[in-house]
Amino acid sequence: MASQKKNAFMKVVGFGNMFSNKLGARIGTWAFCSRIHYAKTSGIKFTKLTSSETRASIRNIKRVQNHIGGIHATAMATLGESATGSVLAMNLPDDKLPLLKSMKIDYVARANGDMKAIASLSDEQREQIRTLDKGEVTVQLEVRDSKSGEPILGEFTWAWIPKKRREKKAEAA
Repeated sequence: MASQKKNAFMKVVGFGNMFSNKLGARIGTWAFCSRIHYAKTSGIKFTKLTSSETRASIRNIKRVQNHIGGIHATAMATLGESATGSVLAMNLPDDKLPLLKSMKIDYVARANGDMKAIASLSDEQREQIRTLDKGEVTVQLEVRDSKSGEPILGEFTWAWIPKKRREKKAEAA
């Protein structure tokens, strides 16, 4: 695979990784949550951000709990969306706009405690994201709870399109 031109998100994470992977993950969490405000509200934290894999977590705290004291279904969905969206963002050129096209979540067991998500892309998917003007990928996702159970099964399909440039809008006027 050809070397990748780094996008703005990747540069920010890479800066932190120059000091330590932990600092890179903290800076990546800050960068992601500064753009995706609901992820910040939910308390999403990243522990790993690379172009092939991201790891995110959410703590079972009051603001994200449901009526039975577990992590709410929408918070689990936000965890999955954040993990899959961030691995896409690590590969997406700055002139492209990411869009969540679909998400399918099956809640198969009661969640216990905190949750962790791992999202990954194959080399072929990463190459598509970097080179195609527009397209879509289904990002592989694994979600585990504190007891290593897999309470949800999720499938997140992301699309990307070119960003509209302000110059094009001005020319059309």
